[in-house]
Amino acid sequence: MLIRSLTLTTLLVLAGPLLAADGDSPLDMDKGRSRPLIVIAPSTVDPTWVSLKKSLEEPDNKKGFTDRNMVLYSVINTMGQREGKDLDPQSTMALIRALKMGAGAQTKVILVGKDGEKKLEQLGTVNLKEIFSTIDAMPMAEKEAAAAAVAAPAEAEPAKGAKGAKPAKPAKPAKPPEMPDD
Repeated sequence: MLIRSLTLTTLLVLAGPLLAADGDSPLDMDKGRSRPLIVIAPSTVDPTWVSLKKSLEEPDNKKGFTDRNMVLYSVINTMGQREGKDLDPQSTMALIRALKMGAGAQTKVILVGKDGEKKLEQLGTVNLKEIFSTIDAMPMAEKEAAAAAVAAPAEAEPAKGAKGAKPAKPAKPAKPPEMPDD
């Protein structure tokens, strides 16, 4: 029994780093669904972080944030959070590795698009209006807005056709090809 335990432990120790690949970043889960806004600050009393939190509590900014499918990540003194919920240390470090960030004393604010690429990176103070305008200028945002505009009139129009017309008869499915005997 002892040998089995030691063998299993050895395998886990050797395979652990291989299983923890760089692709396990929390940003991978948001790719294609939302636009992460990442704030990396040295402390909770950092003026940039405090002002960003206050501005996100305003109703207009909160609505703009959710309308643009954004999620807020924060890394404060190596403690990570996603939308106010704590991340484990491995996920926090994977997030920092995914952003390819170096060490720095200043607060960094990074906007990542739905495609997973960095769209905006700022040091120090941040303006939400600038972030919103950057998102609105993105091609994905334009496509979403165009799709919503096309879908709304299509739903409003009644179906075309004569009032008493019969619906079209469905076509018969084609016969599958016959298999030759071997």
